[in-house]
Amino acid sequence: MTITRKDGLGDLHHFHDGGDLWVFGYGSLMWRPGFPYTEVHSALIRGIHRAPCVISHRHRGSRECPGVVMGLDAGGSCKGRIYRVAAEDAIEVLDYLRDREMGGYDVYKPAKRPVLILTPGRQKNVAALCFVVDRHHAQYAGGLSRADLLVHIRQGVGEGGTCMDYFSKLVRHLDELGIADGPVHRLYEAVREPSE
Repeated sequence: MTITRKDGLGDLHHFHDGGDLWVFGYGSLMWRPGFPYTEVHSALIRGIHRAPCVISHRHRGSRECPGVVMGLDAGGSCKGRIYRVAAEDAIEVLDYLRDREMGGYDVYKPAKRPVLILTPGRQKNVAALCFVVDRHHAQYAGGLSRADLLVHIRQGVGEGGTCMDYFSKLVRHLDELGIADGPVHRLYEAVREPSE
């Protein structure tokens, strides 16, 4: 099933080389991938890190009341999950990811990057699809003050629910996976404190 595009941003089919497809998840893809896969592993990507740097107008906010979600921003490294998608499912999964991650806007720049599988006995680098934030896009939130960031997270409600729920699930899954991400945990604690 192919989804028809109306936003002019194109599809992701060029990321399929005919074989299996690897996809790296660092946010909601860790707990709700929404696509079929044959393997899942803890994984590490270098050169980019998980950060609250994307203004959400759809999944966790609206244009009238925007929220903020995670993106992969330049620098550092990020532990997350990596999924192996069978070759026969790759195009359908790419269409799904295109709509989920980029539907209606292009704040993310999809790319294939080397990702290290961390599963003991399976450790190796694979080229995985990931969604890196465009720092020049209007929805880039990396320059928000901490106070504005907290406001956006507390107010955001979109198709996928509230920003507060998003951050609660993110922290819980990072803990379940044994992923230490101090900045995310500290931000979540700050968000939960009563606003002034």
